[in-house]
Amino acid sequence: MNTNHSGVLFDKVLGCLAGGVIGDAMGTPTEKLSYEEIEARFGWVTSFEGEGTDDSLLKHILCETIFRARGHPTADLWSEDWLRNAATFIDSKLFFVPVVNTFWKLRSDGVPPREAGSGNMASSSSAMCISPMGIINAGNPRQAALETFEVTSLIHHNFCRDGACAMAAAVAEAFSPRASVDSILDAAARYLPDRSAQVMREALAATLALARDSGDYFEFRQRFHAQVPATMHFTDSRETVPVALALVLLAQGDAEQAVIYGANFGRDADTIASMAGAVAGALRGASAFPAPWMERLGAQAGKQRELAARITEVTVARAQASLEGARAVIALAVATATPRAAGAA
Repeated sequence: MNTNHSGVLFDKVLGCLAGGVIGDAMGTPTEKLSYEEIEARFGWVTSFEGEGTDDSLLKHILCETIFRARGHPTADLWSEDWLRNAATFIDSKLFFVPVVNTFWKLRSDGVPPREAGSGNMASSSSAMCISPMGIINAGNPRQAALETFEVTSLIHHNFCRDGACAMAAAVAEAFSPRASVDSILDAAARYLPDRSAQVMREALAATLALARDSGDYFEFRQRFHAQVPATMHFTDSRETVPVALALVLLAQGDAEQAVIYGANFGRDADTIASMAGAVAGALRGASAFPAPWMERLGAQAGKQRELAARITEVTVARAQASLEGARAVIALAVATATPRAAGAA
């Protein structure tokens, strides 16, 4: 199937992927810092160097799985690509504890992929790389959340998996023709179960309420940092997922501004900026980013365009298959059943 690689869908896919990488790279120097330390060292961060961190590496491996699975990845298939890329996991010092734990559970202990996330510590490792699941479910946030729950069982079995579902749903909604910031934030929580995902639902509600009450990025940043529990690790998805979405809200969906806000937020800045960039990039498209940003990506820009072209093809193919299936069901619904002849077996 030939798709338009200069069209709106491709631009939004590229915006989602490139926004994630740019946010990852821009937030790398400010990761683990307070916003006061960022201001003292860098002033106001608006540019970047490099190609991202583990956020982008894991996302690219997920893209491999999506292509190999023709748009229908599972925890089993993703685990196969982890093992196929074993050198990346063994040699890289970038991956965080839950990802390393899962890799060795798969490689040395033979743990079934769906069970590998059990017992892993809380982190953003599932949510930070999950935007491709939102892309292939463009316009269908419910399905994005459902499929993400399966895939991310590889890394987490706790509220972190719910955080990944929220991010995938937000990205999927960003592709809807009538998407808005409000509809994206609604989709992020709407498909999380009331009881089973209560922890993440409450974290989303509290952080977004604080952002709306603050009304201003700088006030929100100051108030959020002031109230973070001392026991909350900076990589905890109860923090990073709600904050990333809150920054999309405060940026009013502006992709450039959302990334900059994330990079200057501090704490897990690379992951926050990467997730905010992926959501806002999906909403506004790659054309919303400054041209120098795409140029600064260098060779990575070409890789993102190649990934965007392939994942656009997959997304269109999935949508076409769903449409054909829906038409078949509707045809059955309106067809008149033929009565069985008397005495027929």
